[in-house]
Amino acid sequence: MHIDMITTITSPDLAWQEEALCAQTGADFFFPEPGSSVREAKRICGMCPIRSACLEYALDNDERFGVWGGLSEKERLELRRTSR
Repeated sequence: MHIDMITTITSPDLAWQEEALCAQTGADFFFPEPGSSVREAKRICGMCPIRSACLEYALDNDERFGVWGGLSEKERLELRRTSR
């Protein structure tokens, strides 16, 4: 997540990330240790005004780690499988 935040400064395509609640919260909730809860990340995502843009980005870029757009890695994988 930290790399993406740096990229935001140089890439207008990722400017939406500046409005993301996760950018104001910190990456720890969104990239937890394996087996840790993602409940808090999902709660924050649920309040985020750009949640759909975040999820679209994660799906378009095949993000494999962390919570993006309110979905975990497993949930995004399942979404990809069912939308084919």
